[in-house]
Amino acid sequence: MRGVTEWGFLTACGVVAGIVGTAGGITSLVAYPALLATGIPPLAANVTNSVALLGSGFGSAMRAGPDIDGHDRTLRRWMPPTVALSFIGAVLLVVTPSGVFDWLVPFLVAIGALSVLMQPRTEGRRASGGTEPSRSPSALGGGVAVYNGYFGAGAGILMIAVLLWTTEPVPHRANSLKNVILFTADIAPAVLFAVLGKVVWQAVWPLGSAHSPAG
Repeated sequence: MRGVTEWGFLTACGVVAGIVGTAGGITSLVAYPALLATGIPPLAANVTNSVALLGSGFGSAMRAGPDIDGHDRTLRRWMPPTVALSFIGAVLLVVTPSGVFDWLVPFLVAIGALSVLMQPRTEGRRASGGTEPSRSPSALGGGVAVYNGYFGAGAGILMIAVLLWTTEPVPHRANSLKNVILFTADIAPAVLFAVLGKVVWQAVWPLGSAHSPAG
């Protein structure tokens, strides 16, 4: 794909990614394969995806609105470790040789896909009772944060699951908390990738502008 065709393809994928990302956190599972389909190598596609989707993350966070009212304490507890660990994940990505990352991609995509398949079961168990939320970040949440900075596809759904079990039992509120927490955590990795990563900027613009905050 080249030129106008590639631009149109990425723009269309960006629109779809923005829609599904706001609702369920699977933005990268749409956007990342789209970048691969244009011929961008896996590692470059990953860092390009992280930079391009900041607009989608900002728009989702701004639409969180009333769902996060009363959760100031939750955000103060979750944001610092999530931001720090996501940045660590991004640093790990930058120092990963491209050949090693290429080998890891199928496993990382499988994690993202499994998180999508497990989401209904997770929400169902919380809706039917389950454990009482602990109100604090967990070791599992830290693992999700590192994964978010390193790869990210499916990290939104994984974070929703952790929030449902530890902090907020109502799915749409957990989703809104996820939108705010992960957008904040995605800023530093995107800056790092823009400076040190092999960002394909001609792919960032159509993919990112299609689901900007105004979109």
